[in-house]
Amino acid sequence: MKYQRLTKQQFEELHQEFINFLATQSITADEWQTIKNEKPEVAEEELDVFSDLIWEGVLGKVNYLENISARQMHLFKLTDKEMKLFAVKVMNPEIDLTTQTGFDWFKKNWQSDFVEYLTASKAYSEDQNMDKFDLIRQGAVITKGELYQWFDKIIN
Repeated sequence: MKYQRLTKQQFEELHQEFINFLATQSITADEWQTIKNEKPEVAEEELDVFSDLIWEGVLGKVNYLENISARQMHLFKLTDKEMKLFAVKVMNPEIDLTTQTGFDWFKKNWQSDFVEYLTASKAYSEDQNMDKFDLIRQGAVITKGELYQWFDKIIN
């Protein structure tokens, strides 16, 4: 398995896609029940292959990731050639960016001496999707990029 297995909830949401996946392998619902009961290791392999296919599809389309913690924001734009980063660090120990109050403070005080910025870019390794997945594994979430785009307008 290249990435990680989808959660039970994700499998439930992708139920029809999983049925289609099994159908492409000529596995009927009855055969799937038999595989699960008599060859659980084969069933596990099928779940892993399906999970990897879903991850490949998602990672191939993702353009923005965000990883926001109490005092830092890491905002990524994922282009064809590289990953671009806006990093924000809040030096005010009373502010927690993961709360509405903390984020509201940031929106009002983003130019203050209590906020530091860094921009960077990095070329992908040989496996672009794995680079993206590693960021997700470290806590980043897929977004539409509104926050990144806001910073891009301000800084440029």
